[in-house]
Amino acid sequence: MGDVRVPRQLFLRGVAVAYLCAFASLYIQIPGLYGDEGILPARLLVAGEQKPLLQQLQESPSLLWLVPSLGLGPQQGLELICLLGALLSLGAVLLGALRDSLAYLCLWILYLSLYTAGGDFLHTECDSLLLEVGFLAFLVAPCGLLRSSTSPGLHDPVTFWLTRWLLFRLVLCTGLSKLASSDPCWWDLTALSRYYETQASPTPLAWYAHQLPDWLSRLGAVCVMASEIAVPLLMFFAPVRGLRICGFYIQVWGVCVCVKERERDPTEAYQFLLSCLALLVKLAVYVLILLGTIKLFKLEINWEQKIVLSKTNFTQENFSEFVSLIQAPTIWVGVLSLTWEAVVTMLRCACVRGIMGKLCALTQWAIFTATTVAVFTLSLVPYTAVAGVSAGKIFREVQNAYGAVEKYQLVSAYGIQHRMVPPAGRPEVIIEGSGDKKTWKELSFMHKPSSVSEAPPVLGPHKPRLDWLLWEAARADYQHSHWFTGLVQQLLLGKQDVLRLLQVDEAQYPFRVSPPAFLRASVYHYHFTQTGQDGNQPREWWKRLYVREFFPAVHLGDPVLEELLQEAGLKEKFPVLPISDTPLAQALSVLRGHARGHSGPLVLLTLFTTVASILLLKDLVSRSRTPKGPKPKSKPATSEHKSKKPREAHPEASEKNRGPSGRGGRKEGLEERRIDSDRSPRKRK
Repeated sequence: MGDVRVPRQLFLRGVAVAYLCAFASLYIQIPGLYGDEGILPARLLVAGEQKPLLQQLQESPSLLWLVPSLGLGPQQGLELICLLGALLSLGAVLLGALRDSLAYLCLWILYLSLYTAGGDFLHTECDSLLLEVGFLAFLVAPCGLLRSSTSPGLHDPVTFWLTRWLLFRLVLCTGLSKLASSDPCWWDLTALSRYYETQASPTPLAWYAHQLPDWLSRLGAVCVMASEIAVPLLMFFAPVRGLRICGFYIQVWGVCVCVKERERDPTEAYQFLLSCLALLVKLAVYVLILLGTIKLFKLEINWEQKIVLSKTNFTQENFSEFVSLIQAPTIWVGVLSLTWEAVVTMLRCACVRGIMGKLCALTQWAIFTATTVAVFTLSLVPYTAVAGVSAGKIFREVQNAYGAVEKYQLVSAYGIQHRMVPPAGRPEVIIEGSGDKKTWKELSFMHKPSSVSEAPPVLGPHKPRLDWLLWEAARADYQHSHWFTGLVQQLLLGKQDVLRLLQVDEAQYPFRVSPPAFLRASVYHYHFTQTGQDGNQPREWWKRLYVREFFPAVHLGDPVLEELLQEAGLKEKFPVLPISDTPLAQALSVLRGHARGHSGPLVLLTLFTTVASILLLKDLVSRSRTPKGPKPKSKPATSEHKSKKPREAHPEASEKNRGPSGRGGRKEGLEERRIDSDRSPRKRK
């Protein structure tokens, strides 16, 4: 893999940024989601079954079980975990010394604690990916305990290989699952045009992308599947470095016009032949991907209309055979690639000087290689389960080991849920309230489509957990979303922490004076509006159509509501404990008071701007300290200088033998001789 120091630092800083956004985003939403007056109070989880601490940690690994020993409630415990994670990840972003394996282990443990106690709001594919990436960062980051070793960092290529394997699994499984889901919109190449309006958080830019011509959206769907299936298969583990870099640029939507190879001496015929061979391999792969895409998706250019026509030119049976065909070879390619990295790294460790140095380096290599092999082996279970492929070829012992560690989210399956929303439109749950059950007012959300005249919000890295779960719940009935009953109850009670999940601005909430007496919910299908034939933009962003009732009209004390609360386990069983008066609890309360009333996107934007400003100032300061002007070129040491070095090894002895040297030494010698000559009797006469 070559030198991994620069990509490793970029990876570790990127992971720290992701954790910073995740912790900060969740911290803003904790009172409404898990507070004592939230949708799913965390106290119901902590005050449930009383078991020994070790047993609780084994069954449900979370630091939340240790919170009562600090004199904190469950809500403040979750807030403390988020604050610690945000501070630690912020330090890892700004300070290189904190990008240590111990720091990333702490980040992984903190987020795993939130994931375990978070329930439906945190069990998303993004959270599983963040946990797996965090564990890989723990393996990839340098260990402070080993920095004094004589051969630090020699095992880095082995552990860093896992990041490439994760990217390969993530991209390939995402592409395969699109077609394996038997979703008609992926097979007729209309998925991308629907994705603009059916994604979790559409933006205003998505509205403009939705106005693109249909043939261009179909061509975009072809490019997406080619980049997610063909590119990882042919480029991610290619022996040519240029192909791997090109595959990376394609995934980040960069333009790979020219890939700079490592500098070689063009006068050497052997190196010149290798360069020509690498160029031919790259051209062959590019041509293979291009011709394969043209044939499989039947790309044709209509010169009269100046469009590109496309449609799938293979069947589901052909695709199933293709998936079964590539499964075993891709695993063996991973095995060979990992073996190559392990052997090369072992040889480097064996070249370390000294017996103790070799022993220490080989010990580190053995430990990290064994860990890498274990993680790779565990990842084969979810990898073979994607796209409906049977995992029967995996050893039963490996499947049992994966089941034992599955709760830690060390490895996960990706691309499982890629069935697009039906053509009828984007389903959204619309909640309405009333004081007399006659006049109903809609409760608008600030992070999801509600009013047809409001532009889609720009959220950035903020993850509105309630809005995303409502979007997923709209595809089924409320019986599949037990948390929705808790939301209805808290809205009827008018709890402010829950209302801030809907609207931070109280003026936008229709029942700010008194809570509604009745609540109901319906499902609407949303579509982006289209520009007119004259090119004018319509006044409204959305158009919607009523579909069905989602939740019946209920009120406080309604037998239907009480029964649903009982089934969801949200019936009040444990009283709300008074807030502790410890200094830590008081500090958490003060911080919560300052954060209350601010939206998640605003907080993350402020945090991002602050971090970017600090990094910019650090860069400017470091540049100002560096000396200006070109550095003097060091002259190569000649044989004369090399021969003089041993003689100058003992300067004191040479001074005694040769006397003073250098300009200062010669002046002092001349001065002494002049004084001696002045003192001579001949001079005095």
